[in-house]
Amino acid sequence: MKSLRLLIALFFLSTTAFGQSKIDSLNQVLATAKDDLKVKTLNELFRAYINSDPVKAIEYTREALEFATEIDDKKGMAASYNNLGVAYRNQGALDKSLEYYLISLQIYQTLQNKEGIATTKNNIGNIYSFKKDYGQAMKYFEESHTGFLEINDQQRLIGSMNNLGNLNNDLQSYDQALKYYTEAFELSQQSGKAFADPLNNIGNLYFKQGNYQRAVEYYKRALALAQQQNDQLVVLNVLSSMGEVYARAGQFKNAQLYLDSAMNLSAQMQAFIFEPTILKSMALNYSKQGKMKEAYETMIRYDLKKEKIYGEESSRKIAQMEIALDLQEKEKEMEIIKKEAAVKGLELQKTRMIITIVILGIAIVLGGFNLVYSKRRTIKRK
Repeated sequence: MKSLRLLIALFFLSTTAFGQSKIDSLNQVLATAKDDLKVKTLNELFRAYINSDPVKAIEYTREALEFATEIDDKKGMAASYNNLGVAYRNQGALDKSLEYYLISLQIYQTLQNKEGIATTKNNIGNIYSFKKDYGQAMKYFEESHTGFLEINDQQRLIGSMNNLGNLNNDLQSYDQALKYYTEAFELSQQSGKAFADPLNNIGNLYFKQGNYQRAVEYYKRALALAQQQNDQLVVLNVLSSMGEVYARAGQFKNAQLYLDSAMNLSAQMQAFIFEPTILKSMALNYSKQGKMKEAYETMIRYDLKKEKIYGEESSRKIAQMEIALDLQEKEKEMEIIKKEAAVKGLELQKTRMIITIVILGIAIVLGGFNLVYSKRRTIKRK
């Protein structure tokens, strides 16, 4: 499947649906909130807007970060950095996104916050999956999944299983991928909020296997559910997928309609990471109609967008950040070793001091004994 699958970016906040009433409630709380409650509320407003109005969402989480830094709210700072990582990832700035995720991860590790660590590792796995570094992606996704199992976080397990499904789909482990998608959707239903994205990804799986009719069935289910929940990011993803399906099926008018809608929504949401995939499907649609000039021009736009998001420069920056993180971890290990060595040194010094005192004590006792003995011998001689 060449269409972009939406990998789930997890937040350190509740994953319940945000309606207008919830947003109004948050704004009421914000009006009087102080200290860490104000930070938390601003970050929840980010969560409320990220899939419908990302510009406003970023404003809220930047304000949260500024205030959290001012009052030294470490947990709030970590959540804000994670949110910024999500926002930049949606815009296609993968290196900047990873930078924020790594900062968030470091803070959560310092706080020993298991929920935050698992959440951020999931998001880091997303970046590596986009970059097709499947080994690193699997490492972070599995560590994240294990973390959510340990704390029994059912909501975040949904997104975790969905991402593991995507990764197995990329690795052509289709049965395992379908298992993860199905479990994710069923768990979301049990939680009281059916989640559209696993349905979309099942559609992707069938598309990849050439079963277009089955794919469209799942896409339509996903689109209806996402529109019902006003989840514009999933809507965008499904529109892009539907456009490619119809292009390959030779339904050119429908294909262009879906792809134009996807491109407009991408610009509106500043979700630029979707643009290379949409442009490539547009080029395919033009070429199958024999419109080679339009296809060529669209492919040029595709190449430019793809290089900007997935190119060597972005990969180099990501590698540098990983090296920097590894160095910081090594520095922490060295500090621990130094502290342990210092403690052992103090213990050794203390032991030596005790031995010295004991030896001196024995010497003093022996000296005293010799002195008394010498005096007695002198008296006897007299």
